[in-house]
Amino acid sequence: MPEVVLKGVTKRFGRITAVENINIHIRNGEYVTVLGPSGCGKTTIIKMIAGIWEPTEGQITIDGVDMSGWPISDRDIGYVFQNIALFPHMSIWENTTYGPRVKMWPEEEGEKKAKEALELVNLLEKKGFFPSELSSGEQQKSALARALTTGSKLLLLDEPISALDARVRVELRYDLRRLVKDLGITALHVTHDQEEAMSISDRIILMKKGEIVEMSEPEELYHRPKSIFAANFIGETNFLRGRIKRKGREGLISLNNHVKITADTGEFDDGVPVIVATRPEYLDVLPLDKEKADSDLEYVEGTLEKIVFLGAYYRYFVDLVTGERVTVDIPSDKEKSINIGDGCMVRFDNEQVMLFEMPPKGLEEVLRIE
Repeated sequence: MPEVVLKGVTKRFGRITAVENINIHIRNGEYVTVLGPSGCGKTTIIKMIAGIWEPTEGQITIDGVDMSGWPISDRDIGYVFQNIALFPHMSIWENTTYGPRVKMWPEEEGEKKAKEALELVNLLEKKGFFPSELSSGEQQKSALARALTTGSKLLLLDEPISALDARVRVELRYDLRRLVKDLGITALHVTHDQEEAMSISDRIILMKKGEIVEMSEPEELYHRPKSIFAANFIGETNFLRGRIKRKGREGLISLNNHVKITADTGEFDDGVPVIVATRPEYLDVLPLDKEKADSDLEYVEGTLEKIVFLGAYYRYFVDLVTGERVTVDIPSDKEKSINIGDGCMVRFDNEQVMLFEMPPKGLEEVLRIE
């Protein structure tokens, strides 16, 4: 179960810096996901660990050994690609035993490892099939079995299920985590899908434009993000412009210099402009009670502009009197009491309000994922 450490790692391609000053510590037996939009440097990191590319600067160690100059074949790594990389002219058994044959292991040992790997992915009964005879999910499971057959303790997964159908992706991502934990190996998984990352990871490394934005456990990243980018990229979030009117545990915040709500202002002082963030599931929409909306600091008046059915919940789009729009998620089994075009009021849960420093270049610039 190797430990992987990246210290000050930078990779440049000519004038282009793909990643800069990356510091990561992946613990023994940990399942870590590198998450971020396309082009943020995720795959660059995994390819440097694998030895496909060498860092321009910095150091990568596996189990305390500096990997500088080490060829891919000597790093004892299992690698699963986005595009299913099976030999089409070989059976699943031949694909799975390929690694041990190339490494010239004793035949009995190689076959034993292949049998164990195919049993883990529930494909032993199909070992005589060719890749074209399997479903896409089964093909990727076969590729995973092949990566495991050499007995590698470090598994690198580069967008391993992004090319699969949605339902297959959901099933296979749980299989991936189960396999990693059952085998007690270390895994680094690259994806742009935040739901995938949240459901399988011990920790998530969130990246943007070649740099690490945040690194923490999924629950922490969702409920207590440290940046606007993280709050926006992980899940769904409403962002409103505000200003601290009274600091404190039960502080007062004006929204767009209009109505006020209460929340814990943390370390922000009076008069400071802030971004107020809250997730759609922590808001509620009620029929307009003008007196209550004007007097109760939990409520902000608005107009219901649109309702979208999303299965388990309805998404309400409400234009607030502040001039800004929020989305509110209401369980679909809850009776609708407001119609499109009606005046309404949005209830804020002050325990679920997040505050961020006002970005110098404006909110829109920070929210851009590219």
